[in-house]
Amino acid sequence: MEDLFRQFWWILFPLSWFVFGAYQSWLSYRANRDTLDLIKAYAQSGREPPPELLAKLNKRWNDGDELDEAEDDDGRVGRRHRRRYRREGTWSRVALFGCLCAGFAYAAATDLYEAGPAFVIVTFVMAALAVAAAVSILVDRGPKV
Repeated sequence: MEDLFRQFWWILFPLSWFVFGAYQSWLSYRANRDTLDLIKAYAQSGREPPPELLAKLNKRWNDGDELDEAEDDDGRVGRRHRRRYRREGTWSRVALFGCLCAGFAYAAATDLYEAGPAFVIVTFVMAALAVAAAVSILVDRGPKV
């Protein structure tokens, strides 16, 4: 059993991601259920639920990708599309993948753990991710949210 753990120690990471994802889904379910219960209470009492409550429920379903009414610098109200990847700190992804690429390139050049060819493949993947993150930032130069 101890040898099995030594061979497959890395399986703990995907399993922990699955457990964390299940926990997040459960928390989201509880929040949606509580919001719907509150809307039901408003409906049973014959009152109109506040728009903020309905917006809160709608935001959970759209996951923050909805069109948002926002005021421009000129005072005009315009529509902007918010996306997850358009947040502050997106250059950190380029730096992260660049550093990982450099580390794996070093491991491939020194033939660390006698697995040089495997590290070369990982180096190319990390370099591609760094370039893709940089291109995504440079191409998406829309209005700041």
